[in-house]
Amino acid sequence: MIPPEDAIRARRRLTNKLIAARKAARLRPFFTVDARLIAGDGGLILGADAIVETFAAQFREPGFTGYVRTPGTIELDQAGDRAAEMGRWTGGAMSGAYLAVWRKVTGQWVIESELYVTLAG
Repeated sequence: MIPPEDAIRARRRLTNKLIAARKAARLRPFFTVDARLIAGDGGLILGADAIVETFAAQFREPGFTGYVRTPGTIELDQAGDRAAEMGRWTGGAMSGAYLAVWRKVTGQWVIESELYVTLAG
């Protein structure tokens, strides 16, 4: 059995690859239905469908350069069913810190919320 921290890091690497390939629809399984995302500018996006549509809209922009999220630490709750991923993100000339909350649902780690803070750019 793969350790939860390794599984979450692998899921994050895959989301980075899907963003680089501009595959918005393939990001859907990585989010809970009621996922919440606070973007680097403070905007709130509610629900997996809205998050995926936001990615799709960005992918259609000619100057979109992508995002890369690099996990630093991953902490698990005592039950091993929730985790906090803290790291750094970059996107073109912008960068900052992020926190993602993962939840294990039917054996798979999915994102229930993310907070991005723009610190440069």
